[in-house]
Amino acid sequence: MRTRLRKIRLHRRLRRCAKLRVFARDQRGIQLVELAIVLPILMVLFAATAEFGRFFYEYTTLAKAARGGARYLVTTSVCPASDVQAKNLVVYGNLAGTGDPVISGLSSANVRVVRKDKDGVVQTAGVPRTVTIEITGFKYEPMFGMGPMINRPSLNLNIDLAPAATMRYLLTTPLLCS
Repeated sequence: MRTRLRKIRLHRRLRRCAKLRVFARDQRGIQLVELAIVLPILMVLFAATAEFGRFFYEYTTLAKAARGGARYLVTTSVCPASDVQAKNLVVYGNLAGTGDPVISGLSSANVRVVRKDKDGVVQTAGVPRTVTIEITGFKYEPMFGMGPMINRPSLNLNIDLAPAATMRYLLTTPLLCS
């Protein structure tokens, strides 16, 4: 009796394998399966490329703005008004401080002006040796947040961007503040 059951079970298994061989030879739908495997990988690559491009754009824009502000300060007087104008130049691209910021989320509170003497000590009065514009506390916010994607809102990929530009002060005698 046992051998008879074994033969029946073996016969059934062979029939199932024969049916599976038919599916193995059938090529219909393979492209769809390949697409389902490759498409998520391609989407992640495209998103990463776009995100890196945005990051690079924001960093270079901030670095150029800091350079422009430092260039303005090394050719003007040592006055609190020139600091405000330099901050406006960095944030808005003009001395008046009108219009939209060059990068959304940037404010004059993110811009810091540092003047140093020849020994590298921070200087508050007199003719400085160097002028540095630093952008601090500015966070790059990615377009595609990983936290919401994987259902963890606490996870974020915000990156601190802190470009700075240092230039030598070009005037040997300070201009009078007006």
